[in-house]
Amino acid sequence: MYSSRLPVSTPQPQPIKRQHTARYYAHRVKESLTTRASKLICTIFLALLLVVGMITFILWLSLRPHRPRFHIHQFSVPDLNQASGFENAVISFNASARNANHNIGIYYDSTDGAVYYKDQRIGFISSLLPPFYQGPKNTTTVDGSFTGASLTVSSQRWSEFMNDRAKGNVVFRLDLTSTIRFKISTWNSKRHRVHANCDIGVGQDGQILATSKDKRCPVYFT
Repeated sequence: MYSSRLPVSTPQPQPIKRQHTARYYAHRVKESLTTRASKLICTIFLALLLVVGMITFILWLSLRPHRPRFHIHQFSVPDLNQASGFENAVISFNASARNANHNIGIYYDSTDGAVYYKDQRIGFISSLLPPFYQGPKNTTTVDGSFTGASLTVSSQRWSEFMNDRAKGNVVFRLDLTSTIRFKISTWNSKRHRVHANCDIGVGQDGQILATSKDKRCPVYFT
């Protein structure tokens, strides 16, 4: 037998919708604006940092000091073709120091000169050049002669010169040293001890060989 009662459905409770106040929405808007402002400030800061970094790098490239450039132009031992030339030995040279920087000057203290043969010093001149200032894109002549007391050439050493001369090449080394400071606008750098080492070949006539003439000399700091 079928029941005459109809099924009764129980209504489900509906979620209660909360009504936010104007203060709540104002707070949300304020938070959103604060977040956007923070992101904008960070973006601007990073962009400025990048621009400053690029400008600093460009200035560093343009103001980075370059070492002075030394070249040997003339070098002679006039009496090398004389068996007894050591008694009146003279070694003369002509070199140049070039400041290749565009906006940077160089202060030089006094410059000393020394000449070597087979890694043994045979001549020395103190204060070859007095202290001087060298402007940007400027070249200074450095010349001198080793004679008399500035040379320590014995008859045995002269015989070694003669033996090498017979082979067509006597190799000397000219060492120019000074203490320098770089001048950038009103700022001066710390002092650097600079050395220019010029290896020079001399022929049978006592004159510099073509392979050594106008050659650039290695430069290093100590």
